[in-house]
Amino acid sequence: MTHVEHVPPRPAVPLSWPDWVDERLVTRWANLGVTGLWRHQIEVAELVRGGQNVIIATGTASGKTLSYLVPAVSEVLDGGTVLYLTPTKALAADQLRTLTELDPPELRAATFDGDTSFEERAWARRHANYLLTNPDMLHRTLLPRHAQWSAFWRRLRVVVIDECHGYRGVFGSHVAQILRRLRRVCARYGSRPVFLLSSATASEPGAFATRLTGLRAEEVTADASPRGTTTFALWEPPLTELRGEGGAPVRRPATMESAELLADLVTGGVRTLAFVRSRRAAESVALTTRARLEDLAADAGRPVHDVERYAGGVGSTGGEESTGGGRLSDLPDKVAAYRAGYLADDRRRLERAFRSGELLGLATTNALELGVDVSGLDAVLIAGWPGTRASLWQQAGRAGRDGQDALAVLIARDDPLDTYLVHHPEALFGRPVEAIVLDPENPYVLGPHLCAAAAEIPLTPDDLETFGPSAKEVLAGLVEDGLLRRRTTGWFWTKRERATDLADIRGAGGSPIQVVEASTGRLLGTVDEPSAHTTVHAGAVYVHQGETFLVEELDLDAGVALVETGTPDYTTFARDVTEISILESLRSRPLGPGELHFGSVEVTRQVVSYLKRRTQSGELLGDEDLDLPPRTLRTRAVWWTLPASVVTPLAEEGLDLGGAAHAAEHASIGLLPLFATCDRWDIGGVSTESHPDTGLLTVFVYDGHEGGAGFAERGYARALDWLTATREAIASCECDHGCPSCIQSPKCGNGNEPLDKAGALRLLAVLLSLGTGS
Repeated sequence: MTHVEHVPPRPAVPLSWPDWVDERLVTRWANLGVTGLWRHQIEVAELVRGGQNVIIATGTASGKTLSYLVPAVSEVLDGGTVLYLTPTKALAADQLRTLTELDPPELRAATFDGDTSFEERAWARRHANYLLTNPDMLHRTLLPRHAQWSAFWRRLRVVVIDECHGYRGVFGSHVAQILRRLRRVCARYGSRPVFLLSSATASEPGAFATRLTGLRAEEVTADASPRGTTTFALWEPPLTELRGEGGAPVRRPATMESAELLADLVTGGVRTLAFVRSRRAAESVALTTRARLEDLAADAGRPVHDVERYAGGVGSTGGEESTGGGRLSDLPDKVAAYRAGYLADDRRRLERAFRSGELLGLATTNALELGVDVSGLDAVLIAGWPGTRASLWQQAGRAGRDGQDALAVLIARDDPLDTYLVHHPEALFGRPVEAIVLDPENPYVLGPHLCAAAAEIPLTPDDLETFGPSAKEVLAGLVEDGLLRRRTTGWFWTKRERATDLADIRGAGGSPIQVVEASTGRLLGTVDEPSAHTTVHAGAVYVHQGETFLVEELDLDAGVALVETGTPDYTTFARDVTEISILESLRSRPLGPGELHFGSVEVTRQVVSYLKRRTQSGELLGDEDLDLPPRTLRTRAVWWTLPASVVTPLAEEGLDLGGAAHAAEHASIGLLPLFATCDRWDIGGVSTESHPDTGLLTVFVYDGHEGGAGFAERGYARALDWLTATREAIASCECDHGCPSCIQSPKCGNGNEPLDKAGALRLLAVLLSLGTGS
């Protein structure tokens, strides 16, 4: 346990209903136990009723669902239709359940997603006035076939975009263009719906809503709902005797710590949700927890973990044979995993069991981070930094949803950012959450959606304003490439292929690679081409819907990865080598004795090998060579330089400049997610003592997506805070010479050599004008 923080309770504010809410709705909500609205809910409802776009950005369990249900269902009662967009199927199913419970006679709600049968889709098209879907279905089905939905579009009054903080980076940029296509289709049928966005707390939510929808939006951020006290613990697993690259110590995996803590909490009758980073980790944590509970039942004795002292007294042991969670022998059956990839019926069954208390422990990916109603939780475990403060508070807020006191524990992974946070709690508590980063103007995103829009309805010059200032230039390139044809009235899609296939909204572009089971020919799924080099290379461990496969061959020319079922006790991490050249510096400013730049770069990356690490311990098992072609990426980067007058004296003192810059690069990649809504796998870096384009010691951090995703630009804007935190993360790590918690990177193509921890501290101190840095 590194730090414990108590988030104070928030008292309730009196309730009321707006005068215009239909009495039938008031009565039905009262029957469900809702007697009125909080102040922020009323504010949202009144803005929507007045025809204004609005984003509500308040904490978990603040009643955002009711904020949009009241005006949305009211519009249905007045004869309109509502489109509800969600990033996950689970959330759509949960919303449908809520609407079914409310059940006003005029409401005809239906989901329209990958789980919807042909018959249900046909019914929804003919009858639904409250349609629950996702950006993928809107992109591939609803908009291209807009004529089949003409009656729905004509009466569309409200578009609800729920949990919109998930629409960031390249995915968010795609969704932004899909929403512009939606606005254009609505205009074709004479409707101008109000956009109502719901988000976890975010910095500058109004500006984000405007970038996402292209329309000005009011923001509501003052949370007036009641809340109990949350005890928040930061937990750092210990270093083990195992050694990794360069003899660096290996920290105990966060998933193993999570399984032990989950077992202890379930034993005490504490209903707990454990968030992990991957589908496989969810299964692993659930299995390990059940095994530990079986061991406890066998010996009827257990060690008491420190976390139980902070569990608020929830649950109590009742002797050797029973606990606060029931009989020890029954407890293994009270733990399960929940993740994407399960059948819809299985997901719904798990949700019901967890709500009812039949299950006490659930290990999940972020599939349950969003607004699925899992009220009544006592504790949340978060295995590794979830990527943003917004996600952290969203996940922690799953506990205490009925207003009771709660426990949340962030368990650090072997990662620079996690290490920094557990040693700098001030970076979490009392700090505003991040701004949500996206770039709808990215030509690699905009181009495919202009083609899709032209296929839906031919583009005219009047449409250019809808798609942004870059649209004219991008259109010219599409015409030159033969994808669109220019006529006097506008631009037309003339090909037989589906224009929507050009945009892989959850990938990074390129033709997808098919993942095929070699022995049966069964198609398991697809991977976007850029990701294929790192996820389905020969020898990679590939997980699909709970099944584990080993990749036998990756044929890039044929677009196929052949896999076979396997049960390896290790995971794989691809490593690449990178070269970078500067195309254009768009902005620059002094930074200490050096210079900071933001601009366009060309990156050449080649995956050269992959690491094998034991799943349970993180122990390094080997480094296998690969022979894959290089890939070229034009993107955006932030970089800093130091002049020879500064670095030459450091070299004369014996400082390893290359190792110091390399270590600083790794650590800064690890810390950027604290300041930009990205994952370290969304970005890359290069460092050199003397870069050919600058002639100086230079450290680059770049967006790992064509055209950029906005992350490097955010790093440029927050450079001083970002690099200061980078230095503090290195300094606070307890290792002697560098480890995965500070300066080592799992994707370094140079085998994490050379790295100089002390040199990185010195170099960053000079850059930040902190004196000698000794």
